[in-house]
Amino acid sequence: MRLASLADGVILAWGWRRRAIACLAGASGALALPPLDLWPLIVVPMTAAVWLVDGSVGGSVLARFRAAAAAGWWWGFGFFLAGLWWLGAAFLVEADKFAWAMPLGVVALPALLAFFPALGFGCARLLWSTGAGRILVLAVMLSLSEWLRGHVLTGFPWNVYGMMLAGQAQIAQAASLVGLYGLTLLAVAIGAAPATLGTSEGAFARWRMPVLALLAVAGLFGFGLWRVPADPVPLVAGVKLRLMQPNLPQDAKFNARNGEAILNQYLTLSDRATSPSTPGVQAVTHLIWPESAFPFLLGRTPQALARIAALLPPNTTLITGAARAGEVLPGESRPPIFNSIQVVDDEGAIVSSYDKVHLVPFGEYLPAFLERLIRSVGLSEFVSVPGGFAAGTRRLPLTIRGLPPAAPLICYEVVFPGEAMPQGPRPGFLLNLTNDGWFGQTSGPYQHFAQARLRAIEEGLPLVRVANTGISAVTDGYGRTLASLPLGREGVLDVGLPRAGPATLYGRIADWAYVALLAGFLLLARMLPRD
Repeated sequence: MRLASLADGVILAWGWRRRAIACLAGASGALALPPLDLWPLIVVPMTAAVWLVDGSVGGSVLARFRAAAAAGWWWGFGFFLAGLWWLGAAFLVEADKFAWAMPLGVVALPALLAFFPALGFGCARLLWSTGAGRILVLAVMLSLSEWLRGHVLTGFPWNVYGMMLAGQAQIAQAASLVGLYGLTLLAVAIGAAPATLGTSEGAFARWRMPVLALLAVAGLFGFGLWRVPADPVPLVAGVKLRLMQPNLPQDAKFNARNGEAILNQYLTLSDRATSPSTPGVQAVTHLIWPESAFPFLLGRTPQALARIAALLPPNTTLITGAARAGEVLPGESRPPIFNSIQVVDDEGAIVSSYDKVHLVPFGEYLPAFLERLIRSVGLSEFVSVPGGFAAGTRRLPLTIRGLPPAAPLICYEVVFPGEAMPQGPRPGFLLNLTNDGWFGQTSGPYQHFAQARLRAIEEGLPLVRVANTGISAVTDGYGRTLASLPLGREGVLDVGLPRAGPATLYGRIADWAYVALLAGFLLLARMLPRD
């Protein structure tokens, strides 16, 4: 059988051949991620993962753990290298300062992240068997290693394996029950199930797991079709949003010297007529600009606020990203600077703000334990803020006149499942302002939007997303896009706000459904017979 020969080739591979197979198999997983979303190809990396663990032999438990972990490291390195290559674009924004460090983002980061699947492979080998149960064991351990990746050292849950299934609209609805990590558990199990076709004896033993995987996919499709209504979600009465996407390059042009020209572009674009019946900003109730909109402190630039007030019709509100200066702390010579969302009324007054809580390490601040070393060699964070941004203290709903309470999420914050919801009563929508201009025309902005859309599905809340270069969009609580502006295009988008749906199971109990799935998978793995 050809598949058996292929399995033997992976299981028996050794040395650099084994490492190359693991690396290429992991890299193939990026094909199932945005923007391609070829989700059936998940079977390639996951099936290969089973065979790689099968081939992790040794004379002791420790030797087998180390062999599996080594294969998992190369598998993970290939996956993260292929899925995160676009991070290199950020090092070219100010190439004179950061281009030399590009390998740190493109190669070193995947190398570090690969230790998480290495741990997953190694721990799976400790509970390994010769039967179908090993498929479930691998799913448990890889999903747990992904949970760790999303939480250790502030977390980096970008391209968690469940995102390989999230591009399929119906399957993604499972996130409303079990969240991203539960979807990851299912993704690994479904993708790994065909491994038994090449390694089991007897038709029943070979086909049991693939058939169960097909039934699981059918069940996920069925749930998605049942959950998503045929009709559009009703809109919030009296609300008309205008999303402004300026498509400004994130380069040396974005500095204080060009502040007036940038503001002029925003004001002109914001008042653009989109049709004879839509005469500019006069027709909207809320104007929304992206993250990091200004190369100056809006709250300390009264002339900019005055010009914004002159643009806004009565009872129209601006929601914008902006840097905000806090109070000077004792012993400090300058105020902390926050990456914020600010709400400006039609008189030019800033009436409410939200400060970003979950900052990007090395992008917006330097971790304390590395800061002295990094600054000693003349390096800094990417943002041009002396000392980097300060973190907000807690996530609270943002109050905006004429809108339901918003769950504010600035850029990177939207990729953290379970952290999207602020303290207090359930908000009416997710508000995600971002600046993906750092990454140009790459797969990064597509991956970012896909993760934001999955948060809407998890929580059952509409998503309003405004990006500097794209993708700007409004989705309902089922992840269906009402309207969007594509990557790399200047423009405005007029759209209503969908109503919030009922709280989802995931929104009510968070990751407890995932925990129950973990326990069920481990119990079933123990019950399944060995081949």
